[in-house]
Amino acid sequence: MSADVLKQFTRRPPPPGERCELCGEPLASEHRHLVDTSRRSLKCACMPCHMLFTRPGAGQGRFRAVPDRYLTDPDFTLDESGWNRLQIPVGLAFFFRNSSLDRLAAFYPSPAGATESELDPETWDAVLGRTRLAELLEPDVEALLLHQERGSPATCTLVPVDVCYELVGRMRLHWKGFDGGAEAREDLAEFFRRVTAAARPLEARPGREHTAGEREPQPAPEPGGTP
Repeated sequence: MSADVLKQFTRRPPPPGERCELCGEPLASEHRHLVDTSRRSLKCACMPCHMLFTRPGAGQGRFRAVPDRYLTDPDFTLDESGWNRLQIPVGLAFFFRNSSLDRLAAFYPSPAGATESELDPETWDAVLGRTRLAELLEPDVEALLLHQERGSPATCTLVPVDVCYELVGRMRLHWKGFDGGAEAREDLAEFFRRVTAAARPLEARPGREHTAGEREPQPAPEPGGTP
């Protein structure tokens, strides 16, 4: 029996669980990700490898570290006509800037995975491009996540892009039938509760314009005057 064959019996098995896709180190269940900008894919990474690619241009720009910030804009509004202009058939969508192609990408989750929707620059500028979240959006690694439930105003949250793909995976795992089923709806509600809890609101713009149906603030009555 050769030495090479003997090594197969004496070699320690690798530890269970996921491993860093750059250095091979074992990963915790909660870990960070990198975007491979050339292949448009996510890679699991340990913290040291993640830190290597937090600087702009590191590794000639192929890998970019996905940040962990969540932001909302109190001034954001999106009415039904604005949503219809996006041509998204469901009440969920996410948008990010693809630096390799130098264009915006729009996706919505479905039971089959992430489906891309055409989004021309004019529509982006008119519906989303003027929000402060769009101004802060980091290409490739962050996305604007839109959510609209029937009878409720649409919400927009700046999130790490891996969160959007987590959402896609959850829908593929739990969705059943036409409306998703009770398990999928509860899972979706829990997902957005977590996103809402993590999001930090930007400071409201001073003297912002009021949207339709919003009352102007009334001055306090003078002492002794009629309220």
